[in-house]
Amino acid sequence: MAERDAAHAAGHHTAPHPGADPVVPGTATVVSLHGEIDLPAVLALSDRLDDLTAHAHPALVLDLRSVDFIDCAGLGALCRVRNRILARRGRLLLVTESRGFHGLLRAAGLGGVFEVVAGLPRPLHGPGPCGPGATPPG
Repeated sequence: MAERDAAHAAGHHTAPHPGADPVVPGTATVVSLHGEIDLPAVLALSDRLDDLTAHAHPALVLDLRSVDFIDCAGLGALCRVRNRILARRGRLLLVTESRGFHGLLRAAGLGGVFEVVAGLPRPLHGPGPCGPGATPPG
């Protein structure tokens, strides 16, 4: 509890789900997800993700490197976040090195839909290209 209070006092966001630890570096909000992103996790995270994408020009980085499993509910949540961000002229990055995740996106017909990078980028500055192999500006 003291760690959570210290993080909040330092200006870091705390998430309602133990599988998500958001922090804000520069202009982008980074949310590190871990464990399983399935229906129960999506239900726990959806309000927080909606809050993070509610304003104009949101810049959100979802760090998926510690995600062990993602099901169709998780993919649906990623699509919802993407759609909300694009509607507000923002930018979404997914961070993962998982070949399995890339394969899952392709199998679901989402192969070129998300901007996926292997590591955390420098702070984001507005909308950028969306597609495989895209790199953050800077």
